Amino acid sequence: QVQLVESGGGLVQPGGSLRLSCAASGSIFSIYVMGWYRQAPGKQRELVVVISSGGSTNYADSVKGRFTISRDNAKNTVYLQMNSLKPEDSAVYYCKANARLVGDMPRDYWGQGTQVIVSS
Repeated sequence: QVQLVESGGGLVQPGGSLRLSCAASGSIFSIYVMGWYRQAPGKQRELVVVISSGGSTNYADSVKGRFTISRDNAKNTVYLQMNSLKPEDSAVYYCKANARLVGDMPRDYWGQGTQVIVSS
């Protein structure tokens, strides 16, 4: 199966920056869409940004202009550069991929999450 491993979370002061990474591994035929979602305590998981295989992106209004998604196809890795962080950005950030394993149909895969805390 597809394994997604997030890293880069941590504690940062308001106005600071973090870069999250998500590395995908497995017998992958194709990755169609990758993205980041986040979930704060007591709240539902929400979309942060997604990027398609063609490079098109869709950002949540709350992060537009502050966060940037990028990818390294050679490493099957997607990044999330987070600048000008606010306390309301605090959440567990999850990587998601819509991918197709060799011999299988496209499916959604989720990482286990990395925690981001924005606090002074």
